[in-house]
Amino acid sequence: MTQASPEPVRIPLVNPNETEARIASLNVSEGQLVEEGEVLCTLETTKATTEIVAARPGYVIQLRHKAGQTVRAGELLCYLAGSPDWSPLERESDSTMSQPGDQPGIPGGLRITQPALAFARKENLNLEELPAGPLITENMLRDLVRGRKASVLTEEVPAEFGERALVIYGGGGHGKKLIDLIRVLGSYQIAGIVDDGILQMNEDGSQNRVMDVPVLGGGGILRELAGRGLRLAANGIGGIANPELRVQIYQQVQELGFVFPSLIHPTAVVEPSSEISPGGQIFPLAYVGSEARLGFGVILNNSVVISHDCNIGDYANISPGALIAGNVEVGERALIGMGVTINLGVKIGSNARIGNGATVKADVLENGVVRAGSVWPR
Repeated sequence: MTQASPEPVRIPLVNPNETEARIASLNVSEGQLVEEGEVLCTLETTKATTEIVAARPGYVIQLRHKAGQTVRAGELLCYLAGSPDWSPLERESDSTMSQPGDQPGIPGGLRITQPALAFARKENLNLEELPAGPLITENMLRDLVRGRKASVLTEEVPAEFGERALVIYGGGGHGKKLIDLIRVLGSYQIAGIVDDGILQMNEDGSQNRVMDVPVLGGGGILRELAGRGLRLAANGIGGIANPELRVQIYQQVQELGFVFPSLIHPTAVVEPSSEISPGGQIFPLAYVGSEARLGFGVILNNSVVISHDCNIGDYANISPGALIAGNVEVGERALIGMGVTINLGVKIGSNARIGNGATVKADVLENGVVRAGSVWPR
């Protein structure tokens, strides 16, 4: 075998909407010789499955992860080296990018360019607060700092809010769905959007807006909003890529005294014997059956069917078109993909992920993964 330079193998972005994936199967071990085209591992998200294959022959060196672990796009899986004795004297370096652990003080998992790192230190930014996974650039940090400095309530925000005023945390796709849902309800007045990644002001000094709803600033503005009497909130973070982020938003906002009302679209059918906990979000044409129970912060997307006597755990996210038969239990933080069918009496464990179009006929363990389009058990 030709002694070529060792090649790093990195986790690809399986789905543009999910920066994380789970290693469903790991087919190699440390030091193993693989051939070009050999499958190294299989990755799964809630919406897609892909295989990482060897781009060339080589020995697997510094295998970083195990089967069942959650990984982020851009993370190193291993090296393919020309010799089983090869060992990097230094971590892979790049003139423009620092990998996790390259320099003291860089948190594990953080990918940041050298100019961005210098800017972060100049502005005294806390690196621990930056997201791990995506590459952090100087422009991203400049936008962050500019957004923080602009997070001052403008004159169009009232000095005191009414009791039906509501703020939405998150102005992305899920936040936009909530705007439409709340407007259809007509029961609340949307005070604005809070989002750590959207600038409050445009470069021309005008107020930034999402679907004509003003962006009030990042999460740091919530305390001032609470001081003006704002007490209602809706969580606009869908959490498909990172369910824990959505949970953290709920907890942080609740600590400031905010309350999350249940939001139920007028076209949804909710049987009177069912129970919907606070923070629930039920979108158009969903159905909740007799004596079903939905825990705190559950999302039922468009056309979801929850049959009789189901128990849906806190923070579970049920994607459009999922069909859940009677007496099914879905654990906390579980993600159920689009068009999934779950049979009568099945139990889905906490943090489980059921891929799009799957049919589930038996219990799925905690943290379990069912591949998109598959039948479980196989």
